[in-house]
Amino acid sequence: MKAYLIPMVVALGASLSACGDAGNGGNGGSRYDAAAYDASAYDAATADGSARFADEAALLRWLREEEKLAHDVYVALQGRSMVFSNIAASEQTHTEAVKVLLDRYGIADPSEGRAAGSFADPTLQSLHDALVARGSASNVAALQVGAEIEELDIADLREMRGVATSADVRATLDTLERGSRNHLRSFWRQLQMAGASYTPQHLDAAEFRAIAESAAETGR
Repeated sequence: MKAYLIPMVVALGASLSACGDAGNGGNGGSRYDAAAYDASAYDAATADGSARFADEAALLRWLREEEKLAHDVYVALQGRSMVFSNIAASEQTHTEAVKVLLDRYGIADPSEGRAAGSFADPTLQSLHDALVARGSASNVAALQVGAEIEELDIADLREMRGVATSADVRATLDTLERGSRNHLRSFWRQLQMAGASYTPQHLDAAEFRAIAESAAETGR
């Protein structure tokens, strides 16, 4: 995993990474330690996409909660930066777009009746809790969490596109990925303004840079 760093505050990024390593080293239980989220743990837990994305029904159930996760984390962190309030509103439209597809195809909604921060899938529950805890540490940490969520969304949406066959599902995936690219650019811009660093966790460093430094696209 290559680091793509913004000059000036490299030490802060390093300290966050060190904290994550220490938290996982002594944890005999879940690797999703709320005190120190390790992205490799998420990748390991979801490496076999057969369960998550076995078919369109499975991927839509996952996507419904993944978009809810983004919204709920951003609401929890919105006191850190105005960018979170703006992007949270967009994430709400994303999760509602997935709900339309669930209803259209008669698929049970895993988010039905669930409060903010509550998820049916234990992996997403642990991920939510860890990211909120990590993002609450500082303004920069919150922005780094935002960048990682959007990076993760992009990676998952691309994997889902290889499974989806229905035109409306594929169109929604494309729309959501475009929105995630724009959100990633927003977080990247805020990190630059803060003179902070970010290490890509789920995309190749060159691919991350190509997205982050390109112009915003039309759409949310």
